[in-house]
Amino acid sequence: MSKLPDTEKTSKYDHIEKMDTLEILNHINEEDQSVAHAVSAVLPAIKALVDQIAMRMQQGGRLFYIGSGTSGRLGIVDASECPPTFGVPHDWVIGIIAGGDGAIRKAVEFAEDDQEQAWKDLQAYQPTSKDSVVGIAASGTTPYVIGGVQKAHENGLLTGCVACSSGSPLGEAVEFPVEVVVGPEFITGSTRMKAGTAQKMVLNMISTAVMIQLGRVQGNKMVDMQLTNTKLEKRGVRMLMDELDISEKEAFALLTKNGSVRGSIEAYKKSM
Repeated sequence: MSKLPDTEKTSKYDHIEKMDTLEILNHINEEDQSVAHAVSAVLPAIKALVDQIAMRMQQGGRLFYIGSGTSGRLGIVDASECPPTFGVPHDWVIGIIAGGDGAIRKAVEFAEDDQEQAWKDLQAYQPTSKDSVVGIAASGTTPYVIGGVQKAHENGLLTGCVACSSGSPLGEAVEFPVEVVVGPEFITGSTRMKAGTAQKMVLNMISTAVMIQLGRVQGNKMVDMQLTNTKLEKRGVRMLMDELDISEKEAFALLTKNGSVRGSIEAYKKSM
């Protein structure tokens, strides 16, 4: 019999349905507090993966996330946040979910069981050996994800994973595994809870650290963020006021003229 994934182990709580609301919330919160410590334990593995992805992206490569269910949705969330946050093209970081985009909102039955489909899905983007594929699967056993990273590796792409079970088949299938062991969920097997939180934290780290290495942060500021609404325009103005020690009126005029925080800073410094 195959090893039971850590994510499938029985909750240390029982008779949950008999708990009052505050008791439920306290226990969930107690479990959540262990997640950051579990992530801390695998920082060296995250670093190794980040450095490899960044090196390839500096050469024109892209980052692909593949997953199913909650894991796939988390990959799509992280990928979709990169353009507005860091001003990068939409095809630099791409999230792919088993069952297609319709599965973002509604589960597609058995989509995760097709070991050949992920590589087929990747073909729409014409992957090259400069690209990186990170498989996301809490249990580390999802056929869609394992098949995808295996084919990616065979074709020369960098492969990594974010799983929440130690010694998983997914971890063994990739070059740079990140396995964050968070232990049994409050509700047995409900990996949208601690495992999902851990995966989100790791994906935040991967994309943020990669973008910093690609020069998309200056000082501590998102100088390439897309100014797509009033809130972000005001944030851009504050960044310029802080960075250049100028008035709000001057900052607004600079931003209006140059269209970005980075462009405004460069234009101001050239004029001095």
